[in-house]
Amino acid sequence: MRRLIVAITGASGVIYGIRALEMLKDIAGIESHLILSPSAIRTIGEETDYEIDAVRALADTVHAFKDIGASLSSGSYKTEGMLVAPCSVKTLSGIANSYNDELIVRAADVCLKERRRVVLLLRETPLHAGHIRLMEQATLNGAIVMPPVPAFYHRPKTLADIIDQTVGRALDLFDIDTHNVKRWTETNDA
Repeated sequence: MRRLIVAITGASGVIYGIRALEMLKDIAGIESHLILSPSAIRTIGEETDYEIDAVRALADTVHAFKDIGASLSSGSYKTEGMLVAPCSVKTLSGIANSYNDELIVRAADVCLKERRRVVLLLRETPLHAGHIRLMEQATLNGAIVMPPVPAFYHRPKTLADIIDQTVGRALDLFDIDTHNVKRWTETNDA
């Protein structure tokens, strides 16, 4: 069983994390571990029609935000890595600076020290120099900063198409194929 950590922070775009959990639920051999920040719980209520218990039910295991003694806080607990979707600037700052005062940042720090993949769907715009420095430091630490910027070559028809493409591409980074990604193919029109 492959374990993937999914963290949802309070940044706008909580649907990315929720959709990741939905996609992972349909993939055999993947065990999802969810961490919700307190701000994420509020944002889920603001941005979606999901009940918090329904979001929690999408994960195989739910970990308490402040439980820095959870299994995910040890490198001996093997995971494929971690997807932070969405990733707030506060969480980015914690990850960039190894400020492990809660489980999302601690789990990310553990993944990075164990050389496991950490993908951050950073949700902030516009960016100032401080944000850019934090992205640089997180990248130097080994994280992948992947702002959820939509692609249009697959000609999305709905917001769900855009979300699925973005989440599918993020999960690609863990070698998890959701079969939701429209892949680029060469055309003979050139």
